[in-house]
Amino acid sequence: MAKPNLSGLLGQVQKMQEQLKKAQEELEAIDVEGSSGGGMVTVFATANREIKRIQIDPEVVDPEEVEMLEDLIVAAVNQALEKAEQAANEHLNQTTGGMLSNLPGGFKIPGL
Repeated sequence: MAKPNLSGLLGQVQKMQEQLKKAQEELEAIDVEGSSGGGMVTVFATANREIKRIQIDPEVVDPEEVEMLEDLIVAAVNQALEKAEQAANEHLNQTTGGMLSNLPGGFKIPGL
């Protein structure tokens, strides 16, 4: 039985770590947006789940309808974060050749 090549394996792990670090940095450049209320509230984020900007149509700003505005903001933020997660997963799968999607038992690497 052949001995495993530990130095080769460690080299592959190190290369994968470098690729993942680069991919995480690239996520900052992937923009996504979520909207609600037919575009009355739009949230702009990056694929690494950072909210960059919130745009609110002036017509929706009514002091008597603050609760509706709050609901629209929550809905738009949630949609933007969902799109950010999808974009991040797609980008990381492309970067790693799908290796991360094949982890056993739904195992997730923290921060990815």
